[in-house]
Amino acid sequence: MLPPDFINAGRIAHGLEIASKKRLLETLARLLATDHPRLEPDLVFERLLERERLGSTGLGHGIALPHARMKEVPQSLGAFVSLTHGVDYDAADGEPVDVAFALLVPETATEEHLQLLAELAGRFNDPEVRRQLRHADSAGAVLHIFDAT
Repeated sequence: MLPPDFINAGRIAHGLEIASKKRLLETLARLLATDHPRLEPDLVFERLLERERLGSTGLGHGIALPHARMKEVPQSLGAFVSLTHGVDYDAADGEPVDVAFALLVPETATEEHLQLLAELAGRFNDPEVRRQLRHADSAGAVLHIFDAT
């Protein structure tokens, strides 16, 4: 189960046209910083990029799960983006990414970080969940899918 207020409509964007992994990460960083005055989009982007340099967070099947820990984050946050066309993401299966869920957790929340990654990866492993997310036409529809799974 996902924590309360982990993701909201303001941190969801669907049907975007983005041409690169870098732009996708920038978009996710902006969404994550949306309603948190202590978070700067540029800093969030840098943290996501730092993690990405350690190895791609592309899970396969067109899904990416970029994530980072930040001392500026008081509680775990999520942001979701779906794209009209996939971008090269260096995923293990070589497939372009068209669905991305970014995760920020407090710097000291190691166990919670691992639990959230496992929970989200498990959901994205389900072909039906992936299909529903790709066809969701609003932030409300995306929220409903996350609430129902």
